Amino acid sequence: MLKSDTPALTLDEIIFQTRNRAYGAFDLRLHYRSALTRALGFGIGLFLLGLSAPTLYNLFWPHNLLVDKPVMTEVTLTKLAEPPVEQPIKIPPVEQAPSVKTVRNLPLVVMPEEEVIVETLPPTTEQFQDATSGTQTAEGTGDVDIIAAPEATAPTVVEKAIEAEPKPDELFISVEQNPEYPGGLEAMRKFLSKNLSYPRSAASAGVSGRVYVSFVVNSDGSLTDVQVLKGIGFGCDEEATRVIQKMPHWKPGKQSGRAVRVKFNLPISFTLE
Repeated sequence: MLKSDTPALTLDEIIFQTRNRAYGAFDLRLHYRSALTRALGFGIGLFLLGLSAPTLYNLFWPHNLLVDKPVMTEVTLTKLAEPPVEQPIKIPPVEQAPSVKTVRNLPLVVMPEEEVIVETLPPTTEQFQDATSGTQTAEGTGDVDIIAAPEATAPTVVEKAIEAEPKPDELFISVEQNPEYPGGLEAMRKFLSKNLSYPRSAASAGVSGRVYVSFVVNSDGSLTDVQVLKGIGFGCDEEATRVIQKMPHWKPGKQSGRAVRVKFNLPISFTLE
């Protein structure tokens, strides 16, 4: 077997065999391993130097280290002054409230004549002139006047409950007896169905809904102050107002038994069939 005298090519030489080696990439790959080894060694050296820096500093310059030294401080204890002794507060003697002279007066109990003793007899009227009735007989201080109960007198004024009459022009929102259409709710429905006309503009536009009308039922049953609270337009509001004004007199509302003016709200429906 013949041996060639040509030296073996490296991997870098094979890669850059047909490329420009003067560009710089070939040189970088050629010296990559040596540069990496030097950089790794330099980095490890810096790391070890950082770790050993405090030890080396303490070894060469020990006099510059800050060493915590105990500091001796002299403490002098001073005895606190004792608080002054407070004198006890003297409470003045409570003056005894004046008392009323009382005479023992027990409830009357029917007893047999042989068992009646002097002690069980009720006190006389003379004993109550300067004393009052009590459960025990006691001498009072005499400083309190005896207040006698006033004598009962016959009543001179006859009390009579007077109902507050409402003012004739006062307007009520809620009353004891609400106003009512003559004949009741069913009669009012018949009146509305007979007299209410569907406006042409509302029918052509397909408008339907409820018109809320407010009016006042006077004490004589007449209707006034007709107003539309909420309408739907297209002539329906005007038609609802016209029908309300055409209604007969209602039964007026009552408060405390008297006819009064009452504000009434009524919804009127417009429905397309």
